[in-house]
Amino acid sequence: MTKRPSQIARKNSPRRTVRAILRRSLPAEFPLWIPLLFAFFPAFAPAQQVPNPRQAGLTITGTVRDPAAQPISGAEVRLAFKNRSEPLRTTTTDSEGHFAFADIAPGPYQLTAAKNGAVGQTVDLQAGTAGAGAKTDLVIPSKPDRGSAPPAAQMELYDQPSFTIAGVTDWTAAGGHGSDSILRTSESLTRDTLELKPAATVASPANPHGTDHADEERLLAALAAAPDSFETNARLGKFYADHGNYSAAIPPLEKAYGIDKNQPDNTLALATAAKETGDLARARTLVAELRSVRETAGIDRLAAEIAEKSGDPTAAAEEFQRAVRLDPSEQNYFELGSELLLHRAIWQAKRVFEDGAKAYPQSARMQTALGTALFAGARYDDAARQFCKASDLNPSDPEPYLLMGKIEIASPSPLPCVEEKLARFARQERANALAQYFYAMAIWKQSGNGLAGAALDQVSSLLNKAIVLDPKCGDALLQLGNLDALGGNYPGAIGLYGKAIQADPQLNEAHYRLGVAYDRVGDKARAKQEFQLHETLEKQQAAEVDRQRREIKQFVVETPSSAPATPNP
Repeated sequence: MTKRPSQIARKNSPRRTVRAILRRSLPAEFPLWIPLLFAFFPAFAPAQQVPNPRQAGLTITGTVRDPAAQPISGAEVRLAFKNRSEPLRTTTTDSEGHFAFADIAPGPYQLTAAKNGAVGQTVDLQAGTAGAGAKTDLVIPSKPDRGSAPPAAQMELYDQPSFTIAGVTDWTAAGGHGSDSILRTSESLTRDTLELKPAATVASPANPHGTDHADEERLLAALAAAPDSFETNARLGKFYADHGNYSAAIPPLEKAYGIDKNQPDNTLALATAAKETGDLARARTLVAELRSVRETAGIDRLAAEIAEKSGDPTAAAEEFQRAVRLDPSEQNYFELGSELLLHRAIWQAKRVFEDGAKAYPQSARMQTALGTALFAGARYDDAARQFCKASDLNPSDPEPYLLMGKIEIASPSPLPCVEEKLARFARQERANALAQYFYAMAIWKQSGNGLAGAALDQVSSLLNKAIVLDPKCGDALLQLGNLDALGGNYPGAIGLYGKAIQADPQLNEAHYRLGVAYDRVGDKARAKQEFQLHETLEKQQAAEVDRQRREIKQFVVETPSSAPATPNP
C-alpha cells in the first residue's frame, strides 16, 4: 500500500529520529525527556558562538598610522569579506586618521589601507555580537610596497589628486589649440574615441541587437516551462542585455527582481537596462539599493553613466574616480579619461590616459585615447606616435588608422610614422575607400607643394580607387578636383567638384573650390552663386557646431595653489 505523505512525514520526523538515537546511545535508566528539552527548546541549550549573518548594527573603527605611529589623514580604507578581494565598502580617514564602518553584520572581515601608492598589510578581524563591533589600527609603510599591489593600484593620481573638478561652464574653447579646423578635428577625434571598445569586443557583430536565435528559443522555452522562476527570467533578461536589446531585457529582469530582490547581479543588469532605455529615475533607485548592501566599481561606473545622462558631469567624474580607486581596471581608466576629455579637461585626461597606458601597455584603445588627448593639447607629433603605436598593437583594428588619417590632414605639418602605417592600412583594407583616401592624403601631405612625378601618380591612383570603391566618397572627389585645379585643368575640376557636391551636399569646401574654378574660366555669375552657397553653409555649420559645443559643458578644473592653473603636459 502506498503511504500518504503525512504518514511518511510522521515516520521520519525529527522527534522520532532523536528518540531512536537516544534509545540506542543512553543507558536505559536515563530519563529521555532531559535531552529532548535541549533539542526542542533552545532557551535551555548552551549558548552558541556562531555569528548571525542577518544581525547588523555593528561598527568597525580604527586608526591608520605610519611606521612612526603618527596618524595619516586622507588614507583610503577598504573593508572586504575575508578571502574576498572585492571591497564591500570604502571610506577615507579624517584629519586624525580615524575611520569607521557602521551597520556591519557579524562575521570575518579584512581591512586594508593605502595612500600615495603605499599599501598597508591586510588585517583580519572578527566583528562580534551586536554592539561589540571591532577596533583596529592599520599601518601604511612610508614608501610604496611594490609587491603588495598591482602597478595600476599605485597610481598617485587617485590617492592624492592633482586637480579637482569644481564645476562646469559654457564652452569657451579653453584648452583648445590651433585653428578652428584643428579644433573641429579634435572634437571629431574625441567622439570617435568615446566609442572605442575593449579588445575583447572589437570583433563583435555589427548589429548590436543581433541574437543567437537558438539560444533565445531555448531560453524562451525554459521561461514558458517555469514562468515564475528567478533563474529563467534572469537568464533571458541577461541574454537580451548582453546583445544590447535593453527594451526586451527589462520585462524578464523586472520579473526576476520581483521574485528575489537580493540578487545583485540581476539588480545591476536591470539598473543598466533602465539607464540605457532612458528610465534614469528607476536606474538611480536601483543603484542606491545596491550601494546600501555593498559598493563595487561596476556600481560606481553605472552611477557615473547615469549622472552623465542626467546632465551632471561633475558627479559623473567623481563616480568614475571612485570606480578607479576601487578597481583600477583598463575599462575604469578609459571611462574616467574619456569623461575628462569629453568635457575639455584636456591635461587631466592626458594624465589619466598616461597612467592607464602605463598600467595596460597592451591596450590599443588606451594608446589611441592618449593620442586624442595629445592632439587636443597641440602635441601633434606625439599624438601621431601614439596612434602609430596603437596600430602596431592591433594591426587589424581600423580605428587608429582612421584617426591618424584625420590628424594628418588637419595638422599644420606632416606627422611622423603616419604615412608608413596608412600604407599598411591601405594594403590590408584593399576594399576600404577611406583606407585608400587617407593613404593618398598622407603621401600628398608628405610631398608638400612639390607633389609631382611618381607621388602625383600614386595619389591620383589611390583617390580614383577610393571613388570606384565608394562613388559617394565626396572627400576623394574633392581632392581629385584639387589635383586638376593644381594642374590648371579647371573644366575637369568643375566636373569633379560638382560630383563631390552631389555625393555630399554638406561638403562646404567643394562649393568654395567650385566658385574659384568658375572664376578662373570666366563664369562670374556661377562663381558668385557658389561663393554665396559656401557662405550660407559655413554659417549654418558654424551655428550647429556652436550648439553642440554648448550642450557639452566644460569642466572648471582647480589645481593646488602651488601648481599652475593650466599645467603643461
